Amino acid sequence: MRIAEIFYSIQGEGTLVGVPIVFVSVSGCNLRCSWCDTPYTSWNPEGDEWTNGAIVTEVAKYPARHVVITGGEPMLFAPVVELSRQLKDRGLHVTFETAGTVYQPVSCDLMSISPKLANSTPKESPFAARHENLRYQPDVLKQLINEFEYQLKFVVSSKEDVIEIRAIANAIHAPVDRVLLMPEGTSPERVRERGQWIAEICKQEGFRYSPRLHVDLWGDKRGV
Repeated sequence: MRIAEIFYSIQGEGTLVGVPIVFVSVSGCNLRCSWCDTPYTSWNPEGDEWTNGAIVTEVAKYPARHVVITGGEPMLFAPVVELSRQLKDRGLHVTFETAGTVYQPVSCDLMSISPKLANSTPKESPFAARHENLRYQPDVLKQLINEFEYQLKFVVSSKEDVIEIRAIANAIHAPVDRVLLMPEGTSPERVRERGQWIAEICKQEGFRYSPRLHVDLWGDKRGV
């Protein structure tokens, strides 16, 4: 697989926020989110070809008990199935970060699913129609939440997004306590401003709030 980067940091989002984790960032994506914060894995994929064995060896260099396979969209690539099994065999807690548009029979302790809302469509791009057609796959979402321990993590940029979030959660029968709302933004100031009204929505709807701790600590910096 083509790997954009492997780095050791702390989890900035979701239910494992604050946990030291090795991130394996797979390059390549079937979507083109307008606000993508890792364009080097989607809009302009970068990286080198790695074998699963080399990835496992690199992960083992760090004193972490958790690993995240992220992207891009790691579920596009069949080798992640065996990679996840090898990481589990090493006793690691494995998280996959996915948009929930593709299924693979991976070994996974936490499926971190981030369905893309209408706010993600790059309206002025040639990718717009393809992105819009692919971004929401309810049958895949249902398969993932039925098979794996999961969290549903939505990127929120406007108050109107909650209507779509509520509709998706209802359609796939996801309880509100599995739904996390996270402010869109790559600067601490933007995340903080949006976070204040998103927290109020969580209080009203029963959703969970997810910070973006890595943005608070390092801003828009790669490899953290």
